Amino acid sequence: MTATKIVTTPEDRVDLPFTGDERSLLSGFLDFLRGTVELKLAGLSDEDAARPVLPSPLTTAAGVVKHLRWVENYWFRVALLGHPDEAPYSRADPDGDWRIGPGETIAGLVGDYAAQCAVSREVAAGLDLDHEVVFRGDKRLSVRWVLIHLIEETGRHSGHLDVVRELLDGVTGE
Repeated sequence: MTATKIVTTPEDRVDLPFTGDERSLLSGFLDFLRGTVELKLAGLSDEDAARPVLPSPLTTAAGVVKHLRWVENYWFRVALLGHPDEAPYSRADPDGDWRIGPGETIAGLVGDYAAQCAVSREVAAGLDLDHEVVFRGDKRLSVRWVLIHLIEETGRHSGHLDVVRELLDGVTGE
C-alpha cells in the first residue's frame, strides 16, 4: 500500500462539511469519520492497541482498525469492482479480520487503513453515485449505498474506539 498522511491531531482531519452536493457531503462525512478513527489511534503503543478492555477479546483498538481496513477493501474493491476477496477471514475463522497477527503493529495497521481508504476514495470518485453492480446473485448495489453504509460502519466503529481508548488510557473527545 502507498504511504498516506495519517491523522494524528484534530487539525489534520478534514472538516465536516455542512453544505455541498450529495457526493461532497457523503464523501466529506466518510472522510471525517475515517480521520476520527485515525485520531483515536494516535499515540497508542502496540501493547495498548492490542489489549482487550471489553468482554470481547477481539474488540481492541488494533482489531477495530484492521477490521475497518478490510471493510473498506470489501465494499469498494470486491463488491463494486469485482476483485477477489483477500481478507484474512474464512468460514473456519470468520473473525480473522479482527485478529492481530505476529509482527502487526498499530502503525502498520493504521498505515494499511489509510492506504486502503485512499484506494476506496479513488474507486468512488471514478464511479457515478447511481452506478450499480450485481451483488450476491440477484441484488443490485449502488455506489451511493456503499458510501452510506461505510458512513454507518465507520461511525459505529469510531464509537467503539471512543470506549476502548477511554478505558485504555482515559483519552476522550475529538
